[in-house]
Amino acid sequence: MIIGKSRKELEKMRAAGQLVGRVLQELRRMAEPGVTTLEVNMAAERMIRDAGALPTFKGYHGFPFSICASVNEQVVHGFPSDYKLKEGDIFSIDVGATLAGYVGDTATTVPVGRVSDELLRLIRVTEECLELAIEQCRAGNHLGDIGWAVQSHAEARGYSVVREYVGHGIGRKMHEDPQIPNYGTPGKGSKIKNGYVFAVEPMVNIGTYETKVLKDGWTVVTLDGKPSAHCEHTIAITENGPEVFTRVTEPAPTTQIEMAGV
Repeated sequence: MIIGKSRKELEKMRAAGQLVGRVLQELRRMAEPGVTTLEVNMAAERMIRDAGALPTFKGYHGFPFSICASVNEQVVHGFPSDYKLKEGDIFSIDVGATLAGYVGDTATTVPVGRVSDELLRLIRVTEECLELAIEQCRAGNHLGDIGWAVQSHAEARGYSVVREYVGHGIGRKMHEDPQIPNYGTPGKGSKIKNGYVFAVEPMVNIGTYETKVLKDGWTVVTLDGKPSAHCEHTIAITENGPEVFTRVTEPAPTTQIEMAGV
């Protein structure tokens, strides 16, 4: 059963979203040739803990890191490692933080140095898919409207959308009802109501939408080895339309009390 969040809960989720959005901003700046994905992970954990929050991903169903670090053909859930980012890579960073009991979750794909026009276009279209999906996060719409916004835009430009991994409700837990696929039929699925909070996350591939999981049990890669891009925001459905909690709009807090959102 999906239950809408109260005003107080939304305020706490907004604080968690702003925190994780600021962390992602800093991690984007680190995505340079020669930097290891493990170094990015360590920076994320430090920033999250310094803000009085917890890295949501670490320990989640046994996941051993604070971010998901997925490079090139890796779709999601990649393990940070000693791999040094190279000129021409694309790097997907997915990060979550739990602040005052509520979760913020966001992701982006960034180019490392100079990358091909083909990869820049993949990233741009994935970001466009997310923005179109956010516009559908309105009371009275249906979950299928969100998925169709992603699917129709990506497929019209020659890309595919991943089927096996989806967006989700979010609140005190990272994964709550409902599941939010990146494909669907307009007007189908559960009706969206004010007070719902979603993590919407298009995963767009250059080749096939099919994927497989590597031997580590977590890292998802495209079946054909072609590149994939991923982006995500945490979004509240309000009477004034969608509010993107993880899009940074507020200055960083300066005290521990402000960081905790109390």
